[in-house]
Formats: sequence, C-alpha cells, structure tokens
Amino acid sequence: MTSVDEAAGEFVRVERDPNHPAVAVIRLDRPKMNALDARMQREIKAAAERVGADDGIRAAVVYGGERVFAAGADVKEMAEMGFADMADHSRLLQGSLTAVATIPKPVIAAITGFALGGGCELALCADFRVAADDARLGQPEIRLGVIPGAGGTQRLPRLIGPARAKDLIFTGRHVAAEEALAIGLVDAVVPGSEVYDHAVAMAASYANGPALALRAAKQAIDGGLETDLATGLEIERMHFAGLFATEDQKAGMRSFVEEGPGKARFSGR
Repeated sequence: MTSVDEAAGEFVRVERDPNHPAVAVIRLDRPKMNALDARMQREIKAAAERVGADDGIRAAVVYGGERVFAAGADVKEMAEMGFADMADHSRLLQGSLTAVATIPKPVIAAITGFALGGGCELALCADFRVAADDARLGQPEIRLGVIPGAGGTQRLPRLIGPARAKDLIFTGRHVAAEEALAIGLVDAVVPGSEVYDHAVAMAASYANGPALALRAAKQAIDGGLETDLATGLEIERMHFAGLFATEDQKAGMRSFVEEGPGKARFSGR
C-alpha cells in the first residue's frame, strides 16, 4: 500500500493499493487493539469523507492490519463519563461510523483478529465483510452494563435478523468466523494471510464499473430498507431515471447493442 499524504491522521490514514489505484484503503493503526477513542473517531469520519469525495477512488477497504480489526470503543476514555458527557460524545461516535456507511461507493471490511463493540459496528457499516478464519466478532457492551451505541442495535438486526441480533447483544458473546458466515454477519471467510488481498480483490471487481450507477444502487438499497415498499420503489424509479442523464448509460447501452454484454468501458460520468 502507498499512502495518500493529504488524508493521513495520527491513527487513521487513506492509502492506495499499488496494484489497484482506484481502490482506497482506510487503514486503522492505533496500537495495540485499534480502540476507537474520540480522536480516532474524528479521523475515521475525515477519512470516509475524503474517500467519498475523491472521484479517482471507485471502491474502498476498511482494514485494521494483520492482527486486529478494532477491539471497540475506548472504555478507559468512557468509564467516568456521565449522562451529559455521553449524550454529546455519542453523536461523535455514531456520526463517525455513519460517515463510513454513507460512502457512496462499494466498501469492504477486511477483518482480522477481533471486531468487537465499536469495531463490529464499524464493520457493519461496510457493504461486505471478509473475515479471517480465526476472527471473532461481537457486541459485548451488555457485559459493561450498557448497550451498543454506534449502530449495533440498528444495523445488526437489519443484517442478520432481530432474533439473532438480540442473542448477540443480550449475551455479549463473541462469534467465531464460521458462525458469523452461517448467520450472515460476514460474507467470506479466508485464511488470515489472505484477508487483505481478498478484500482488495473484491473492491477492485467494482472499481471499473459505472461509478454513478453503483452509487445509485447503494443509495436505493440502503434508503429503501428504511421505508415502505411503495416509497422504496419510488426511490428506485428516480435513481433509475436519473442515470439516463449519464455518459455511462449511453456507453453501456451502446456497447450492449453493438458488441454484446459485458464489454462496456465506463468513464464515471
């Protein structure tokens, strides 16, 4: 990976994979466990906004390194907070992860080691999750006398269903990679040494696609999940119609007519 200097923070930086320059990597690097303190939360938000705004980036990977994805929010930082403190801080916590969820491009979480608490909630913000075969995921906040506060009670049941989400949240238990795959919490399980490469390859498979159509598809799916079917269909219709104002639609349909399917080259405009 090579660093994009203008996007570097102390604990979070945006890098480009040298073999796939249209793929950005949001790299978490706060030893030892990538605990998400307030500074790291702000840097995650800044990195997500940077990735979203850069037209040269077509897809992204969130990666915590070879040993751990993220062990959760920084408990030492939160332990002595009262209600007023946390009412304010929780906005930062949720907002930083929501910035990742709303990146208008395909995002893959590459999970090694632990993705617990806020780390699991960060992984939930990706479109897809690739986990190492020895990775462990979970929402252990109940063991601290609280509940998930960065989206776990909302994104987790939308992904794996309410009963399974309640089991994980009520017990606080850790889920091994194979169980995570079986319940739909992750989308692929690979050896730990292959997690990064697998996630980048997934991201690269979208990077040459029509960027505006991919953005529209993501926004239609995510927005539609939050509403009733009739409203969701209207969201889809408007995105679908809007794409007929793009160069990629013209190129894609012209290529289909003249050359057959799967041969179009897209400009992202």
